[in-house]
Amino acid sequence: MSSEDNIISRRVTVRYSPGMVDQPIIYRLVKDFDLIPNILKAEINPDKEGYLLLGLSGHEDNYQRAMAYLQEQGLQVQSIVEHVRWDEENCTQCGFCAGVCPSNALYRQQPSQTVHFDCEKCIVCNMCIQACPVQAVTLDF
Repeated sequence: MSSEDNIISRRVTVRYSPGMVDQPIIYRLVKDFDLIPNILKAEINPDKEGYLLLGLSGHEDNYQRAMAYLQEQGLQVQSIVEHVRWDEENCTQCGFCAGVCPSNALYRQQPSQTVHFDCEKCIVCNMCIQACPVQAVTLDF
């Protein structure tokens, strides 16, 4: 069994309470659990509450131990197992979704101005779902 047999990649949302914003959470994921984090989106509001949308890669057992650690620290952790689905047939090509997509997963191709979707870039932020007037963008579980 090679050392890469149990390597996984997962996406999680980590929600912070005001007392946790100053904690070195990403550092701990790297140093203590040997995970590779990719911060896909982050936000902290004026009340010092916030969230991180993380892509995490590493060994399955380290990932499980890290999730337990985060929960022990009082953080709300949710695994993201859903993905965005774009229904090309129902799309009216208005481009509202592409205009709000922070990762450019939904984009307008030039010069045709047609909307296209690259699911590999999608960070499941749901902004496109809210922007689409014909519900051509939905969340699949």
